[in-house]
Amino acid sequence: MAPKRKRTSPATSYQVFLSFRGPDTRQGFTDVLYHALVDAGIRVFRDNEEIRKGKYIGEEILRAIEDCRIFVPIFSRTYAFSKWCLIELATMVESKEKSSGGKKILPIFYDASVDDVKLETELYAEALSIHREKFSPNTVQQWEKAL
Repeated sequence: MAPKRKRTSPATSYQVFLSFRGPDTRQGFTDVLYHALVDAGIRVFRDNEEIRKGKYIGEEILRAIEDCRIFVPIFSRTYAFSKWCLIELATMVESKEKSSGGKKILPIFYDASVDDVKLETELYAEALSIHREKFSPNTVQQWEKAL
């Protein structure tokens, strides 16, 4: 009888999840980072606008976040203005917390500062103020906590 083989993740699973605001960085920084990681043999998830056809975040994105061990949110000027970016970020934070140290969040600040992300300036604070008009207080509070 052949020894049992340890189950490995499927080849389609990802190691790194990139979260970014497309109009800010997709054609520049994020594209360069994505290709550098892929060229180094790292399986990287980078969203595609077509994934987001429904009202809720797509299963593919949620599965990618769950599978990844490293999350790289690229905080740009309009990152917090995107509900999708904030949903991804909150999901990454939740996944990291559940992992008991097995997952890491490595933020990149691209034309946004740590103070912006900590809501100590008007930039991201304004974004959350706008979201408060459209989303439940609980949802916005979850996003604020994730930032």
